[in-house]
Amino acid sequence: MKKYSIGVDIGGTKCAVLLGKGSIPAQADDGFILEKKCFFTEPEKGLQYTLDRLYAAVDALLLEREVDAGQVTGIGISCGGPLDHEQGVVLNPPNLYGWDGVPIVELLQERYGIPAHLQNDANACALAEWRFGAARGCRNVIFLTFGTGMGAGLILDGRLYNGISNMAGEVGHIRLEANGPVGYGKAGSFEGFCSGGGLIQLARSIAVEKLQQGQPPSFCPDFAALNSLNAKNVAEAAEKGDPVAAEVYRVCGENLGKGLAVLVDLLNPEIIVIGSIFARSRKLLWPHARAVLRREALMRSVEACRVVPSALGEHLGDYAALSVAFSQ
Repeated sequence: MKKYSIGVDIGGTKCAVLLGKGSIPAQADDGFILEKKCFFTEPEKGLQYTLDRLYAAVDALLLEREVDAGQVTGIGISCGGPLDHEQGVVLNPPNLYGWDGVPIVELLQERYGIPAHLQNDANACALAEWRFGAARGCRNVIFLTFGTGMGAGLILDGRLYNGISNMAGEVGHIRLEANGPVGYGKAGSFEGFCSGGGLIQLARSIAVEKLQQGQPPSFCPDFAALNSLNAKNVAEAAEKGDPVAAEVYRVCGENLGKGLAVLVDLLNPEIIVIGSIFARSRKLLWPHARAVLRREALMRSVEACRVVPSALGEHLGDYAALSVAFSQ
């Protein structure tokens, strides 16, 4: 009898439900994910609305593929924190209005009779890169999100590390400078410097200075353009040689190096995998980050650690959800 797995990726904007094979393949490929259904979360319509959409997607996958619940080995759930993975409860994520103390594992287990497991999205991505991607075969792995926010998933001695209160890996809260962009509620934090929001704060502050000097950067020709800045526009300008955009990525890259140095000295990992913005803009960030990392961290630990972009790219969230099904 064929075995299957189900992945549930819950985000503030979109949700995805996936049907995958019931065992981990030799390598990630399109054949492992059999089918995927997506829908907008729309948290403003209430918790039950989103849950009903989620159930409908799971039901449709099972029906269309003619899969009986008894053939599914597990359900993996990836969701933004905070959450309690041991109790299987989503607590109160800032991007999921109304999801306060939701026992998502219990709800899915009762409906389908299938073991379910929950992890925050950073941990789920760490599992995905470890099981399927760039960190396959490694025992000590750090995954950094570097997207909307900055968080880490930790694989230590071959096991996912959650911490005593499920808060391990909140590296975005580390303060790197006394002043700087605000992230995770803290000025000058790792998330403030190294996230999509942080990049835009940096770009705006530097662009304002240049505009006041009568030297507008190509990505921000006037004050009205400040509100429409995004990381993609700034990256494109930097790639075309705009010196102001290049300065934004220099500052971001150097602070990425500071954060990496702390992690390398503290945890001595063999690989650090970085997703999202780093994967897209590695050539703009890595030279600056590498120089600071080599200056600040213990060289023996630096030389033992590879820093690489996510190997799963745009499919990372899909593999992340499915990876949680195999996490126990």
